[in-house]
Amino acid sequence: MKKPLVALVGSPNVGKSTLFNRLVERRMAIVDDTPGTTRDRLITEVEWGGVIFDIVDTGGIDPTHGGPDSKRKPLSVGSADFIEDIRAQADLAIRGADLILMLVDGQSGVTAADQEIAQILRKSQGKHEGQPHPPIFVIVNKCESPKVRQNAVQFYALGFEDLYSISALHGIGTGDMLDAMIDAFPDTGEEEEDTSVKISIVGKPNVGKSSLLNVLLGEERVIVSPVPGTTRDSIDTRLVYDNTPITLIDTAGIRKRGSIRPGVEKYSVIRALQTIGRSDVALLVVDAYEGIKAQDTHIAGLVLDEWKSVVVVVNKWDLIDKDTHTMAEYTEFIRHALNFMGYVPLLFISAKTGQRVDKVLPTALRVQEERMFRLPTSQINRILRDALDVHPAPSKAGRHLKIYYGAQIRNNPPTFLLHVNEPDLAHFTYLRYLENRIREHAPFEGTPIRLILRKR
Repeated sequence: MKKPLVALVGSPNVGKSTLFNRLVERRMAIVDDTPGTTRDRLITEVEWGGVIFDIVDTGGIDPTHGGPDSKRKPLSVGSADFIEDIRAQADLAIRGADLILMLVDGQSGVTAADQEIAQILRKSQGKHEGQPHPPIFVIVNKCESPKVRQNAVQFYALGFEDLYSISALHGIGTGDMLDAMIDAFPDTGEEEEDTSVKISIVGKPNVGKSSLLNVLLGEERVIVSPVPGTTRDSIDTRLVYDNTPITLIDTAGIRKRGSIRPGVEKYSVIRALQTIGRSDVALLVVDAYEGIKAQDTHIAGLVLDEWKSVVVVVNKWDLIDKDTHTMAEYTEFIRHALNFMGYVPLLFISAKTGQRVDKVLPTALRVQEERMFRLPTSQINRILRDALDVHPAPSKAGRHLKIYYGAQIRNNPPTFLLHVNEPDLAHFTYLRYLENRIREHAPFEGTPIRLILRKR
């Protein structure tokens, strides 16, 4: 079922980042230090009252277009550049969101910037005929004092009925706001269960994702262009391969955070990140000619953040001058660059010539089977006992980690619950050691393993 998407809009310094962090803290999912890359949180999952939704910070709208130290000249609130920025942000919110939170500063009162943003939001709603209009909540932030809370009623002048006074910094009023948000989410109703294997094609722009999709389908399903960033939205295509229903999802290229332009391209990145979340297996397409870049590891981290299975597809292999050692050397290089996901299969292909493209879907389906595998509890505990005998857990302040019992509590992804004496005694490197011992008995090819520690 599709998760609702909430967009945060507003001018700078109204507290969007503070509210974003406040909501993210309420996320109930287990958090751990996945090795790889540190990423900026463009979109993050939040849980409240048993409802899970995504929240995205669309960025601040700056009517001054820079501060005193900026080389850019300040812009008036009514300037063309400012209007263009807020229109792009409003359009982003309207197109993608199920609910919009317009954040304002209760201590500053209604500003010209607030009025401009409200006007653009109202006009943008009217432009999308045939689409449901997302509710717009005015969130009056920085209402720590009773006086500021009383004065919050002035923001009804912006023309929206739903108004909530909060303090994002202290958490005042955020519970009532979240309850109202949950009630305002659209009712998706009962959806027909989709049992197809969902395979997303992800990667930075211009690595050949759309070309790969076309070859897999044997037809020109999507436009292919050498210009980076051609694909703006995610595109779903259904097919049956070897009697297995598959949904192939082509996504827009994911750029670095700092190079994402406002408006359509940023919206494309949001869609791409949502696509990763609803896929089972991600085909991470990289450019053989360019090699593994920082942005490739960044995207790999995004996939692992969602605990998705991965196949690394090294495209444009036809451009490489090869000898008998070339593939082995490239394999070693890629394994080193993606050392935090050494369990994933590598495929060297050319979408242009069709070389080894016939291996892509069988490999993805094999990885999906591994993702669904379940180990017997008795075997898991034998693995843990043997692992402790060979390499006991290192001590911390004279205390050792003790593992009493383990069980696989779910698959998709494979998740193991270990009952221990003190979870804080488990160092990350030792958990990686346990994971590797598990993989010796059940490789879980291409699939991350989740270890949860619970104090007995």
